Amino acid sequence: MRLGLIGGGPGAFIGPVHRIAAEMDREIQLVAGVFSSDPARSRAAGQGFGIDPARAYGSLEALIAGERDRPDGVQMVAITTPNHLHFAMAKTALEAGIAVMSDKPATATLAEATALEQIVARTGTPYRLTYTYTGYPMVREMRARIAAGAIGKIRKFVVEYLQGWLADPIEGDNKQAAWRVDPARAGIGACIGDIGVHGFNLLEFVTGEKVASLNADLVTVVDGRTLDDDCTVGLRLDGGAHGILLASQIATGERNTLRIRVYGATGSVEWTHDACDQLRIGDANGTVTTLYAGGGALGADARAAARLPAGHPEGYLEAFANLYRDFAGLLNDRDAPLLPGIESGLRSMAFVDTAVRHNGAGWVDLTI
Repeated sequence: MRLGLIGGGPGAFIGPVHRIAAEMDREIQLVAGVFSSDPARSRAAGQGFGIDPARAYGSLEALIAGERDRPDGVQMVAITTPNHLHFAMAKTALEAGIAVMSDKPATATLAEATALEQIVARTGTPYRLTYTYTGYPMVREMRARIAAGAIGKIRKFVVEYLQGWLADPIEGDNKQAAWRVDPARAGIGACIGDIGVHGFNLLEFVTGEKVASLNADLVTVVDGRTLDDDCTVGLRLDGGAHGILLASQIATGERNTLRIRVYGATGSVEWTHDACDQLRIGDANGTVTTLYAGGGALGADARAAARLPAGHPEGYLEAFANLYRDFAGLLNDRDAPLLPGIESGLRSMAFVDTAVRHNGAGWVDLTI
């Protein structure tokens, strides 16, 4: 499948990650892109990716026009820009019949996400999102075990996503920080939209249930910012379980700490990003069993997501690549039921919108 990358120019973090992940399994090849809105910078970035300079464009419209009549033209694009550009980019590509893999969140606002859902339905063009952590083998095993009733009825959960890189006001000198705390580019939420949506999506993914209501406490800790940089959100699932989501980018000393624990009537399961090849399963007697990626005791979804035997580390790039492998399969008429799509994007934006609008107001329903 021939890929066009949107974003990923000088100073970008996630764009190059998309490129590496997309090409890992040799089912997708980067052939073109809009790496910057400045045509000269786009050509320079494309050269660094090994792209024909003629296929490094200055806009998505130029890419579509330039690739449309080529026998080797792009079949899909990856959107890796700041949030405020996601909707327009996705709309343009989908209406041109080009499949879209978008970085999360789907859009900058709930209204945009709602409009995008309608565009996806109207065009019938494939659209998916890179909620990276759904690509980990042991996250998929966690989902399968919960669905099979391994821990009984869900009673309690805790999701944590803690970072410390924005504990100081570095946005004046840091490109990645600058757009994430800027309402014009990040949207209505900062921390909650950047990493809170990962925790929200992960919870719904592994439990198979939907968040029915929430109680948000979003705060801005660092002086001078207008958007949240720390979040504590109480959540209730539609099955009745209560829990909490913690998301922070001012948790001094934390790196990229993601952890999810789900407690049921007969047992519990825990996955943490720091030990991403492990899944801890507890029972009512206090016995804890640790399963490992690549092991023989795993289900089909986890086995399919692991590339190496047990004991050989796999991590972020491989999980990301699993999403692209699933997408390539989808475009080649293979099933990809675990790959997040517009429904996940819409629900995540409803979560952000509801939390921001009802911040500090107590429990409110999440209606979407």
